[in-house]
Amino acid sequence: MNIDYREEKVFNELVLKSLYDDVGWTAYTKNMPTLIAGFKNSLAVISAWDHDKLIGLIRVVGDGKTIIYIQDLLVLPAYQNHGLGSKLLVKVLFNYKNVRQKILLTNDEPRVRAFYEKHLFSSCDQGDLVCFAKIS
Repeated sequence: MNIDYREEKVFNELVLKSLYDDVGWTAYTKNMPTLIAGFKNSLAVISAWDHDKLIGLIRVVGDGKTIIYIQDLLVLPAYQNHGLGSKLLVKVLFNYKNVRQKILLTNDEPRVRAFYEKHLFSSCDQGDLVCFAKIS
């Protein structure tokens, strides 16, 4: 595969909606203006493209100096298990290597847990930290 990686925060609404819907993250696409604004306000967005098709992305929020929060990491199902998610995550971790806290919140599924543990993330249920979330 010849994948093009881009750093940009502005996306065509239909292209972005298609990616989120195809991976089943439809809660985000119920209010596209809010999602688009969230992208514009992000620290960084790195996207993966197969020619003109958006096939994945990772989005980072935070202050970029003391903390980053990996908000979204999505790869189209047809492109999963080819290292694209790892490549996107590694790019972010390299770009923010001097940031002490790198946080994310995700579903507790065995393959999701294995993916992040492979990249040396520790689950808050297995250490000295605690995680709290309030989702509206």
